[in-house]
Amino acid sequence: MEWRGKRQSRNIEDRRQMGGGVKAGSVGGVGLLAVLAIGYLLGIDVTPLLTDPGLAVSSPEGTELTEADRAAGEFVAVSLGYSETIWAKEFSDQLGRRYDPVRLVLFKSVTQSPCGNASGATGPFYCPGDKKIYLDTDFFTTMQHKLGARGDFAMAYVVAHEVAHHVQDELGILGQANQIRAQSSQTESNRISVLIELQADCLSGIWARGVHEEFGAIEPGDFDEALNAARAIGDDTLQRNAGQRPMPHSFTHGTAAQRARWFDIGLKTGDLRACNTFDAKKL
Repeated sequence: MEWRGKRQSRNIEDRRQMGGGVKAGSVGGVGLLAVLAIGYLLGIDVTPLLTDPGLAVSSPEGTELTEADRAAGEFVAVSLGYSETIWAKEFSDQLGRRYDPVRLVLFKSVTQSPCGNASGATGPFYCPGDKKIYLDTDFFTTMQHKLGARGDFAMAYVVAHEVAHHVQDELGILGQANQIRAQSSQTESNRISVLIELQADCLSGIWARGVHEEFGAIEPGDFDEALNAARAIGDDTLQRNAGQRPMPHSFTHGTAAQRARWFDIGLKTGDLRACNTFDAKKL
């Protein structure tokens, strides 16, 4: 994806130099990535490990950002900027209404959110409590080296997917779905979660289409990178990679095939109505 020199969103809250108040310990570098990857693959929040005195993460106040950190921050800001233009247009053209952009928090290691601790172990997420996305750009390294999701458009897909949850929130879909989930059995709650996530994948496909049509920023192989990323974080793929037998009743995001399929639907149609996973006869 062409992104260097493009407009960067101003809706970025950069906490990466604030420091997490946690001093250096015995885990760092490759060891830290391994801990975070295990937590992500197993669906376990390993934040307690990051605050254990013997397993602390180095995050001193005043930490200087590396060139890689700066580049990652700029990439995310451009990806978010693309989303602002695209969703403003889609809301206007398809819904006749105004889009209120989301804010994105960049952090390193651990930070606080109304939805609980944000960490590399939890992965990127959207918090309805303050309508912000939380992202540790070190997750991109985990994607590439632990999950096999390589390429800059794979990283852009992650940003687009979280923005899509904000789009769902703006449309009132996320709040209604989560309210029903709270009153449902665990199995039914998981099923609804899958519908939410697959719709977000479809909305991400609409975003990808917009990056091509509005900015001409797509390079050869970009869409394949996004599809590969969608497959890499399918529930069945993650469970197999964690040495488990896939258990459909426990899925919360959809299978690799489903995630790729719904991204492709959004990409090919560009139509919000086509992303109605809740009424779909086939996922």
